[in-house]
Amino acid sequence: MIRAWLDSLPLVAILRGIRPDEALAVGNALVDAGFRVIEVPMNSPQPLESIRLMSEALGQRCLIGAGTVLQPEQVTEVAAAGGKLIVMPHADTRVISAAKRAGLYCVPGVATPTEAFGAIQAGADAIKLFPAELLTPPVLKAWRAVMPRDLPMLPVGGITPENMAPYIAAGANGFGLGSALYAPGRDANDVGRRAHAFAQAWITSSQGTRA
Repeated sequence: MIRAWLDSLPLVAILRGIRPDEALAVGNALVDAGFRVIEVPMNSPQPLESIRLMSEALGQRCLIGAGTVLQPEQVTEVAAAGGKLIVMPHADTRVISAAKRAGLYCVPGVATPTEAFGAIQAGADAIKLFPAELLTPPVLKAWRAVMPRDLPMLPVGGITPENMAPYIAAGANGFGLGSALYAPGRDANDVGRRAHAFAQAWITSSQGTRA
């Protein structure tokens, strides 16, 4: 189950725009900060090569895969590169079904309960609440009341260390982290510092919610 990868630190690193020559240094910095799930969006430069490099070097310790997967045929390409995760900005059931047939984890993006339940029915392993700027903590709290209890719900979009706590209190099981964590041109040391800040914010916020 995907929860096995999310248990220790349920933060998904979204490396949009990363190049293959940067992938291993950034990937190692994320692992050092405790991250265990990394996605390379398909609209990055040579995404399949970055996925291949990280899968070969880090695949035993991390769940590596692709984001912004829009078409079913892309699932086959990701699997061939060693990726084990398909993340989508939408809830196209054709892509979800292709991912499950290939034995990959799938996290589709949803913005309405109708999309969420359709994605669950198609086999989604978790759902990505996207964009989180639109799906506020009160919305998440309302969804949490009707969604399966064991379904990971991950807000994505505009998430920073400072705004995680209200989402966690509303029922978020983790987050997808984009430009506040990685942006093109940001070196591995900078990404590592940001990753540690996010990890600490998760620990502090989740402990505060349980207190």
